[in-house]
Amino acid sequence: MQFEQSMIASALIVKIQVSRVVAGVASEFKEALVACINQGHKKIVLDLGDVTFIDSSGLGALIGSLKAMGGEGQLVLCSACDAVINMLKLTRMDKVFLIFGTPEEAALAIS
Repeated sequence: MQFEQSMIASALIVKIQVSRVVAGVASEFKEALVACINQGHKKIVLDLGDVTFIDSSGLGALIGSLKAMGGEGQLVLCSACDAVINMLKLTRMDKVFLIFGTPEEAALAIS
């Protein structure tokens, strides 16, 4: 899984650098996020700016990563395109994850 990490305030920004989060990359995607959580990061902003499509496997990986936090942190999303936002709304994941316009907005909201 290709991603870039940076910090804004006390939040870890994880920028996913693939266009499709689908079954073929979902387990690797989840493993990468869980590794960040296991390293002690409890405030994570997932930057979806490069993602143009996410399927049910990708959504499952998001939920699995959220569960890995054990209620002791925050995982929020940002920079999602319309197609990804529509999928999040269709599956009601927009009620589970806070979604922000930019990584900066997201980081400041959870810091």
